[in-house]
Amino acid sequence: MNEGLNGGLNDDDVFGEEDWGDEEFDAGLLEEELRQAAAVLDPVPAELQQIAVDAYALHDLDAHVAELTFDSLVDALPVRGVGDAPRMLTFRAGEVTVDVEVSARGLMGQVLPPQPARIEVLGGPRPGSPLTADELGRFTGDMPLSGPFALRLRTDGDVVVTEWLRA
Repeated sequence: MNEGLNGGLNDDDVFGEEDWGDEEFDAGLLEEELRQAAAVLDPVPAELQQIAVDAYALHDLDAHVAELTFDSLVDALPVRGVGDAPRMLTFRAGEVTVDVEVSARGLMGQVLPPQPARIEVLGGPRPGSPLTADELGRFTGDMPLSGPFALRLRTDGDVVVTEWLRA
């Protein structure tokens, strides 16, 4: 500790400025800590969170909503001896079909009819993870999904958004 003129503490000691040094301030870390504190001290009510997710889903009003036509959790017969089988999903919007396989390693899928597309994996109000489908419509993402998610596909002039599901 530094002693001031009359043996007391300096402003540096009181305000902790000497502890900061030349280290760069990490705003992202502070934001995450504040989010965690707010979640514990003043959590968002579940109803309000659902309203926010629903409102966010409507920001693409010109998008075609792809209906879930197959979900292996509901529609497939269980296979004996398979512990962690990937989840198979099929979405359809007009002439566009999207087949998706979701596993612990991430997701992979195909847009049919085969065509290039830009795909965003949506997980709430934050920007989605960008993926690109090749000329055969194939795409992969190596980030495991958690919580609610949806896909937004942008093809030649069309925008297709899938229903929201839980991973």
